[in-house]
Amino acid sequence: MTGLKIAYVPGVTPGKWLSRWNERYPQNPLLALRYDGGEILARLQNGESDIVFVRFAAGSSPKTPAIHVIPLYEEQQVVCAPKDHDIELHEDVVPLAEIQNENFLDLADYPEAVGGTAMAMEVCSSGAGLLVLPLGVARLHSRKDVVHRELSGVPQTAIGIAWLAPEGDDPTDPVIEEFIGVVRGRGENSSRQASVAQKQQEQAAEARKKRQAADSEAAKNAKSTKNAQKKSGARAGRPGAKRGSKPASRGRKR
Repeated sequence: MTGLKIAYVPGVTPGKWLSRWNERYPQNPLLALRYDGGEILARLQNGESDIVFVRFAAGSSPKTPAIHVIPLYEEQQVVCAPKDHDIELHEDVVPLAEIQNENFLDLADYPEAVGGTAMAMEVCSSGAGLLVLPLGVARLHSRKDVVHRELSGVPQTAIGIAWLAPEGDDPTDPVIEEFIGVVRGRGENSSRQASVAQKQQEQAAEARKKRQAADSEAAKNAKSTKNAQKKSGARAGRPGAKRGSKPASRGRKR
């Protein structure tokens, strides 16, 4: 197997999967990077990445005929506000209905060219508006002057793993299948892992060869035994030389 190039959107923490891979396959280390740019799926098309972790609206999928996508989990949404905002009074979840009259910042107004999410969080800290983010992204860009609380009543986002679909009848790269298995929690000896399945196929093929060889040898021995029995029977049934009968004694002449 060879190594893979992995890219992931901000807020994803792939460390456990990378560690698990490196424990199992230390001879094939992964090249992983966080991608803060635009369309991460484009990295698959241009060959920059073999696998990407992509974010999309829950209930939908960016899957296309050219790209396979497996959803992994849905993300918890939070609302970010400047420190001492009223959302701090909520110990658990903030219903959207309670803050719907607040001003909200639009993350789309803060592309990477102007600082991205980090800039949006800075603007949020000034009190200019609230910011809704996935929890992982809020933690990634956490600030001492910004607080966040779980938010209900808003559309959810999901994280999935994506890779290029094989062309024609070509099978999926076994290394990619192996990594997907790691991410999905398959054990090292799971029969669904590509390497284990291949090993099992090789063992089955070797076992078939041994059975065929044994059957062939048994058939050969049975044939030899049968031939030997035929020869032995032929010798036993061959007629021997006939012994003449004893001549009758001639009587005396009187």
